[in-house]
Amino acid sequence: MNALESQQQLDNLKHNSEALLVLFGGKNCGVCQTIKPQIDKKFSDKFPNLERVYIDCEQLQEICAQHGVFSLPVVQVFFMGQKFIEEMRGFSLMALEQKIKKIYSKMSI
Repeated sequence: MNALESQQQLDNLKHNSEALLVLFGGKNCGVCQTIKPQIDKKFSDKFPNLERVYIDCEQLQEICAQHGVFSLPVVQVFFMGQKFIEEMRGFSLMALEQKIKKIYSKMSI
């Protein structure tokens, strides 16, 4: 999972990626650090065309605020540049996977 460092990088990925998962987290967020490798491993196998990136909200507070992220963790999933899924704080990775699968399977990615 690549770490982003600017809003421009995120905008480029949204524009150029058919499917994009953004994990907003922080190095001091235990849940964030636990789910980050799980999301990367599990979703890379099941959704090979789903780009996965990480934004450290402790370092990039302005980007997180622009995206309405005020508590951690938050996962946003974009298809063709549009946000389809947003999960916050306590959520199930299995439920997230099912939501992604539902949309992913309908798109010819």
